[in-house]
Amino acid sequence: MPKHATPLAAAAMLALLSTSSAWAINATYAKQLERSGCTQMSELQGCDIKKTKAENAKAGFVTEAPAAASAPANPYAGQWVAKSDSGATVATIRINAAEKVWVNGKQVKAKRSDGGLMFKSGTITYRIQGDRRLKGEDTWRDSDAGTKGLIVSE
Repeated sequence: MPKHATPLAAAAMLALLSTSSAWAINATYAKQLERSGCTQMSELQGCDIKKTKAENAKAGFVTEAPAAASAPANPYAGQWVAKSDSGATVATIRINAAEKVWVNGKQVKAKRSDGGLMFKSGTITYRIQGDRRLKGEDTWRDSDAGTKGLIVSE
């Protein structure tokens, strides 16, 4: 072996070692992984990079929440039922993530006030507490009848 071969081989080895590992994953494959929620390891276990993150989550391969769901949850969003003391339904309430409110299917105006979301339908005023750790503070009050009760999450 010639003397100049050793430094040349060393330089070639150094060049190979110093190159980035970007060649191992191309941009298209990276986008597929991102969209599908798969990792290279979960793909080996059956995660399908041609499916969406939601589809792979349903199949049990994606354990992290999708990006949209990882935003802080709105404490008011969901289905609610205003109940009387006897347990009868006074109203059904639906609140979306943008805090738009429907009482018995009719949209009503809502506003945040004193740590809660307040809205009115007819003579009934509703208040849902924003701190979900506080129990029994989601209430309704009918100013005409003088009745009141609790609102429960469905």
